[in-house]
Amino acid sequence: MNKIIPVLIAVVFAASACANKAQTGAGTGALAGATLGALTFGNKVEGAAIGAGVGLLLGYIIGNEMDKYDRQQVSRTLETTPSGQTTNWRNPDTGNYYQATPQPAYAQNDRTYRDVVLETTTAEGKKEKVYAKAYRNPDGTWQLVQ
Repeated sequence: MNKIIPVLIAVVFAASACANKAQTGAGTGALAGATLGALTFGNKVEGAAIGAGVGLLLGYIIGNEMDKYDRQQVSRTLETTPSGQTTNWRNPDTGNYYQATPQPAYAQNDRTYRDVVLETTTAEGKKEKVYAKAYRNPDGTWQLVQ
């Protein structure tokens, strides 16, 4: 078991580079849960399995909430910000900064769409710019589709 832990840590960090926050949270939670379970329970394999399951679920929930905050900010921007104006926010959980600049709304296939330019600066300083499209749901929220 002691030889497996460093390998699992390396796998989680490598996978987190290409995963979203919910997936990263789930992987990290599963690793932490498996480690704690193996160290706590008398039956190390059973303890690791139970700990991994609980950690996976909790990590996914926490990671998904962080994503949800940013999606809410984008939805609010698309709903209330005039075309061409930029809205800025900082995710309090991740420290990442965001800028969203919506474009004029247009109708297509019985839906209202807006294109939006999303710029992200991570807490480590990495920058990314994405050109996305979103449609407006009947409840007023916006769904990113691209």
